[in-house]
Amino acid sequence: MDIRQPVAKAANHSDDFAVQSCHIVVPGDVITKDTGYMRGHGTYSEGDKLLASVAGVVERHNKLICARPLNGRYNGEVGDVVVGRIVELAVKKWRVETNSRLRSVLNLASINLPGGVLRRRGAEDELMMREYLTEGDLISAEVQNVHGDGILSLHTRSLKYGKLGQGTLVKVAPSLIKRCKSHFHNLSCGATVILGHNGYCWISPLVSDEEAAAAQAVERSGQ
Repeated sequence: MDIRQPVAKAANHSDDFAVQSCHIVVPGDVITKDTGYMRGHGTYSEGDKLLASVAGVVERHNKLICARPLNGRYNGEVGDVVVGRIVELAVKKWRVETNSRLRSVLNLASINLPGGVLRRRGAEDELMMREYLTEGDLISAEVQNVHGDGILSLHTRSLKYGKLGQGTLVKVAPSLIKRCKSHFHNLSCGATVILGHNGYCWISPLVSDEEAAAAQAVERSGQ
């Protein structure tokens, strides 16, 4: 029985699906034999072949091919929405656990001050850091920068980011979170959901505009 022809078809199939995206591969799988593609994360080259180095999903961005692991730590990109927990206070910054290899950093200059005050942060603000955010607080933020060592710099300057109140934190694999236009969703059942790219999802009661305005007024009166 000649099995060479079915083997050849399987090889061609693996080469075809690699050019597309959202296909599962395991280490050693041939992603593509086309030399016109660039090697991204989770891949390596061997001769004219581009192979997967991780078990994951193939993603293609124009001519760049990556293999995103199904399981593992979160690899951040600029503009990602994340949910994290404050774990430590340092000099003019907070360290945040965001399911990445290293703890992320939220600088004092990268947050909105209570009441939306716009001014330069000084020594008084540094002394008040625990009043703004303290260990154990959950926040939503955006990745502002990715440093060479993998540390993520976050910011919460937009009004949609900041300290999270009453709700539930759900942790899933980062590979299950699809990149989409918006990661903030209001559900018809009366809940709001934040889908963090890092696999941390926040579910909380939907707050009406009147309640939000009242909370902001109380916050401003306490300053």
